[in-house]
Amino acid sequence: MKIKNHFLSHSLLAVCILSIVATSCRKDNGNIDPSIFNNTNGFYILNQGNMGSNKASLDYYNYDNAKYVSNIFVTANPNVGFKLGDVGNDLQIYGNRMYAVINLSNMVEVMNKRTVKHIGNFTVPNCRYIVFYGSKAYVSSYAGPVDPSKSQLGYVAEIDTATLKETRRVTVGYQPEQMQIVDGKLYVANSGGYNAPNYEKTVSVVDLASFTEIKKIEVGLNLNLVQKDEKGNLYISSRGNYEDIPTNIYRLDTHNDKVKSLGINASSFVIVGDSLFAVTLEYPSYTTKYTLYDLKKEAVIKDSFISQSDVAAKIKTPYHIAYNPQRKELYICDAKDYKSAGEIFCFSLDGNVRWQNQTGDLPAVIAFLK
Repeated sequence: MKIKNHFLSHSLLAVCILSIVATSCRKDNGNIDPSIFNNTNGFYILNQGNMGSNKASLDYYNYDNAKYVSNIFVTANPNVGFKLGDVGNDLQIYGNRMYAVINLSNMVEVMNKRTVKHIGNFTVPNCRYIVFYGSKAYVSSYAGPVDPSKSQLGYVAEIDTATLKETRRVTVGYQPEQMQIVDGKLYVANSGGYNAPNYEKTVSVVDLASFTEIKKIEVGLNLNLVQKDEKGNLYISSRGNYEDIPTNIYRLDTHNDKVKSLGINASSFVIVGDSLFAVTLEYPSYTTKYTLYDLKKEAVIKDSFISQSDVAAKIKTPYHIAYNPQRKELYICDAKDYKSAGEIFCFSLDGNVRWQNQTGDLPAVIAFLK
């Protein structure tokens, strides 16, 4: 009997030790839910991280259980030997893959869109944004190092998505930013950010078949973001000069190259049908704005589309806005002080907040799983 009790005591001790070890392991890994490795219904946030801190990170929000998981790339890839990198600038999902453009690391990281497992990466110096057409990816590049004293004409690299190898490149304007593709042509917003105060004002138009720049269209000062509607119009944000020339949005009709100023401030914007939602932290006044603009009437409908003034006051630096058409929800990423954890706010289309959550440093862009 004593032998039996002795055996049971040791067995119970072993079970306790194993339980403690298992609990410790779960704690060390941040109580990770295994379901995050097969994401199906949610969205990713690429956190930029402060320049030079090597703190770009990827978060995930699960619609099914309303869980927010931080730093999922590191968790999903414990053996790749590196973190996501320095300054996450763009995040796009194409096919079964997800592409993270990591500016200061001069690379585009390619992952499985559901498991977040590392597939590969490719080098593009001072890379900025990515778009896709057929079997190719197109990445805008400042061409040179992250150094305003060494400004040079930028280019767009064409990448084969099967091999992740560069196939062609085309020179565009200075410091090219976001791009859109309309009718076989690539429209590239040139900023000239390294040439301040002599910023660029043009959009480069590249014929994809020949991969040559066929013309430049003058639009506005220090161009940045580009979005398109279903009618062949492009909407392009101008960052102004951060002093006496404010931010703005311009409409470019790709059928006749006519340009019209909308006269609204925006550091980020999203098009929802005939509505345009714009957010901004305007310099040098540090004033935040949340504008709702009617594209048909060509008029501002609301000076603030956020219904609750106390919620609007909590957002310090509106850095990015996105829209999920399936859920009819708007999302605003708040970069706070640019160097610490940010926050994401989810809104209904009538401007009421539904939830909010802390993010990584400088939440910069959202990519929705479909």
